[in-house]
Amino acid sequence: MTPHDTPAAEGLPRVDVVLLTMNDRPAEEAAAQATLRAQSGVDVRVVVVGNGCKPEVVPAGALTVCLPENIGIPGGRNAGAAALREVGDPAGWLFFLDNDAAFPRPDVLARLVAESERHPEAAWVQPRLTGPDDVTTPRRWVPRLRASTPGRPGKVASMTEGVVLIRRDAFEAVGGWEDHLFLYHEGFDLAWRLYEAGWSGWYAASIRMHHPLTQPARHALYHRLAARNRIWIAHRNLPAPLLPLYLSAWTTITLARAVRGGGLGQTLRGMREGWTSRHAQRRRPMSWRTVHRLTAAGRPPII
Repeated sequence: MTPHDTPAAEGLPRVDVVLLTMNDRPAEEAAAQATLRAQSGVDVRVVVVGNGCKPEVVPAGALTVCLPENIGIPGGRNAGAAALREVGDPAGWLFFLDNDAAFPRPDVLARLVAESERHPEAAWVQPRLTGPDDVTTPRRWVPRLRASTPGRPGKVASMTEGVVLIRRDAFEAVGGWEDHLFLYHEGFDLAWRLYEAGWSGWYAASIRMHHPLTQPARHALYHRLAARNRIWIAHRNLPAPLLPLYLSAWTTITLARAVRGGGLGQTLRGMREGWTSRHAQRRRPMSWRTVHRLTAAGRPPII
């Protein structure tokens, strides 16, 4: 990682990296940050955002943001991106990084930027996320429906939010992450808005990132917020004729998962919350052209 203000950084692609923390896993954060500091071939600035806390594990030279309360992952990421912009001379790319995700090689960020330059139509470039074994990729980490071949690159219409490179101009033009979602499915919402703005996404499957093989259901809020947010993002983004199709499909899938894996009560609570509060969400339905583009990219917005 080359400091932003040194002569050696001249001519290198510039990336602003946003890390969130709640100071709940310092050993994992320190190990992950060491792999970030080892990145070469890029000029990197880092901000560590304390979501309701003062960050305790911070790379040398990084900015810090101390939020007085936990405003959720999308809001925390937005605060970090804004802080890097406000100090001046913002980088052309933003990289959003989970605080326990690691770079297995020192050229990962440079390769992701090179992929972005090869695909100027793509607002975001997604590496392949694996477990620490560099092989295991759960289906939920593959940003497309055909998840059985995680090593296949291509155009995608969703993203894995915790390890993603996004063009700053595209990110800011669509308003960044949706704060109200707090946690879960914010990547679907952002991807749909980026497609509506004329962009697409690219899955660079040959570039790997590592992450512990955790389950989202480890978070107590998972079942309620995941169910609620599906309804909210549909109401925010979909044309009216697609709403019953999308919500019917996801209600069936979500209830089946809850019955099989637990959390049925919280899932039903989230569905009720999403349905009764949906009109508080600002509707910006996508065009039918965007529906067609999402479908062509392998993710029709009914699934």
